Amino acid sequence: MFTHDMFTALLWFAGVAALLNVTPGLDTMLVLRTSVAHGRTGGRAAALGILTGCLAWGLATAVGLTAVLTASRLAFDVLRIGGALYLVWLGGSALWQARRRAGSGAAGDAAAADTTPVPASAASAGTAAHGRRAAFRAGIGTNLLNPKAGIFYMSLIPQFIPHDTPAFGPTLLLTAIDVLELALWYWAVTAAAAALGERIRRPAFRRRMEQISGLAFLGFAANLLVAERG
Repeated sequence: MFTHDMFTALLWFAGVAALLNVTPGLDTMLVLRTSVAHGRTGGRAAALGILTGCLAWGLATAVGLTAVLTASRLAFDVLRIGGALYLVWLGGSALWQARRRAGSGAAGDAAAADTTPVPASAASAGTAAHGRRAAFRAGIGTNLLNPKAGIFYMSLIPQFIPHDTPAFGPTLLLTAIDVLELALWYWAVTAAAAALGERIRRPAFRRRMEQISGLAFLGFAANLLVAERG
């Protein structure tokens, strides 16, 4: 039954979740970096992967699976190390892309200055589709391989469920609110990145973004390696 207490809890959760969601972090960095490298559709594909991961964590919380992360040191460590290694791979890939872009240097800048429209082709469409799939995989991978995401849902959501209320339905409802807020936030992030327009299309800007995101991913990996279950 949807009680007054539950409605109040939903409002409080929406406010708290909104503040946490707009705090810069790994997921936002991934969406921003992907938007710069692959455009708005690529950024939203990465966002969709992240949101899919959030839904999975919310469902796992509803059925009690995320409790394993705090009850089992082995489960937490396996996920933590796997996530850190994945972030190292993402960070290394970003830095390698920046190095390759630096090698192409002047040729890339000259190409960027040419604003002549290029006809779309089947090959370019296929490349774009592959980029979106890769962005989606990166989004869902960084989210599901981050045990902190699971612990976030397990520790935060129960605090907003009134006592003597069955947890399954409210947990899914609170998860849906969080995912909706995240979707709006990522839409704004990708739109803002696209609005940068010509500056984003400059190879020098893209190289710098790859370098920043690569170092950020490595930093998140280091943070994850030293993380405790809490």
